[in-house]
Amino acid sequence: MKTRLEWLRNSEGWLRSSEVWLRCCEGWLKYWVVVVVVVMVVMVWGCGMRVTDKPDYAIAIHGGAGVILKENLSDEMEKSYLLMLDSALTTGENILKSGGTSLDAVEQVIRIMEDCPLFNAGKGAVFTHEGYNELDASIMDGSNLMAGAVAAVRNVKNPISLARRIMTNSVHVMLSGEGAAEFAREQGLEMVDSSYFYTERRWNDLQKAIEREKQNNHGTVGCVALDNFGNLAAGTSTGGMTNKRWNRIGDTPVIGAGTYASNKSCAVSGTGHGEFFIRYTVAREIAALMEYQGMTVKQAAEEVIMNRMKPAGGEGGVIALDHDGNIALVFNSAGMYRGMADSRGNRQIAIFGENNGIMPRSNQPGKHLQ
Repeated sequence: MKTRLEWLRNSEGWLRSSEVWLRCCEGWLKYWVVVVVVVMVVMVWGCGMRVTDKPDYAIAIHGGAGVILKENLSDEMEKSYLLMLDSALTTGENILKSGGTSLDAVEQVIRIMEDCPLFNAGKGAVFTHEGYNELDASIMDGSNLMAGAVAAVRNVKNPISLARRIMTNSVHVMLSGEGAAEFAREQGLEMVDSSYFYTERRWNDLQKAIEREKQNNHGTVGCVALDNFGNLAAGTSTGGMTNKRWNRIGDTPVIGAGTYASNKSCAVSGTGHGEFFIRYTVAREIAALMEYQGMTVKQAAEEVIMNRMKPAGGEGGVIALDHDGNIALVFNSAGMYRGMADSRGNRQIAIFGENNGIMPRSNQPGKHLQ
């Protein structure tokens, strides 16, 4: 009987100990549940912030960089440039807003600028020493690194569209001269007589350049875009240098020099002294600095344009856009015709320095304009 009572007492003690242990476990369990919930909330909140912070789409354009001074540009001409930049930018915005691809936006924006005599591309292309217009263009798809380029064509109305056809409808990256024109005709692209490219302004520029025995080394149009699918694209088009000779080809059709796009890093379109852009592989170098050194798009663009090319005597600028929608508009010249917009409502169009020549209706640039 005594043994039985002792056993019952021991069992009661064990049960009490178990109850205390269970209460401790319950306390620890509640603690860890709270910790896990807090961590999950922070992670979800953080992811949500990143998603909402990144714009659904973004776009940047340029119309050339160089010695662009306000005192050398009449009020009427300045207004004309701003209106055309606004029109081109709006076209790109509308394409991206409606779910169009970055490639579509880039091509259509550049076509508009090629059709405008204000810019050194397409209709407004400068003349060679011999009195011709020789056009270059390129386009690149950041989702797969596919690219197309055309050089030294004289009768293709919109070289940027030819560059895209080379990318999508051929096994090549670059075609030039009459071969490129033949391919354009086979693709059903619009061809024009060489007289279409004649403008009195550019012809007079050639005569002045011949007298001075000098080449003018700025003037290009370009566009970079990020679409709702997260894909980057870049494109560039130009008439090259005024008074250029010997079928000179600059950086515009050279992938990695004047144009580059990769979803891993950024999309870049350059404008300026093409020989420097080629030698410094400007567009690809910006992407490489982002990929291998972890620089932001702004840091990478400034490193190449301001710290490398400028000291060597290379004048020009770039528009660059990363896969998170951050935009960098960097130039070491007096001015660059440029514009940017994104789905967050940031919008800017400018010509001269930091804030000169901005469209009155433009919003102040936010975080994503670097």
